[in-house]
Amino acid sequence: MAASRSKPLLGFAALLLWLVSVVPAAAQPQQVDTLKDIFVRLHSCWKPPPLSQANPIDITVVVSFNRAGAILGHPKITYESEQASDNDRLKYRVAVMEALQRCTPLPFTEGLGGAVAGRPLAVPFRTRKRPPKTEERRAWLPQRIL
Repeated sequence: MAASRSKPLLGFAALLLWLVSVVPAAAQPQQVDTLKDIFVRLHSCWKPPPLSQANPIDITVVVSFNRAGAILGHPKITYESEQASDNDRLKYRVAVMEALQRCTPLPFTEGLGGAVAGRPLAVPFRTRKRPPKTEERRAWLPQRIL
């Protein structure tokens, strides 16, 4: 009778041990190891204002980080689309600062932290609709000879 009770208990203990080993690894954010990873991480936090509040514009912010991935100094907006109204600019500036607050501090690896510490990075946030790409010229279409 004791042997039959220990098997479910052993299975439960194994499941519990597996969960304990998996959960901390999933809870830790993936470390940022390249410049591309910095931009991807910052863009993942980007939430532009809804179209009902502001027209889409492009905006660029220059920001520096310390070795630990926290913002160093004050971020500075260096570019905004020419056609943007004052309301659009304000809404997008707030959205950029909120994105930086949501994402920082970034979990830099030791190597990247040392490489980017104190260096200004220009991070563009593009929200304008891009014109559609021209279709590839089909090989079977007859060419015009002039």
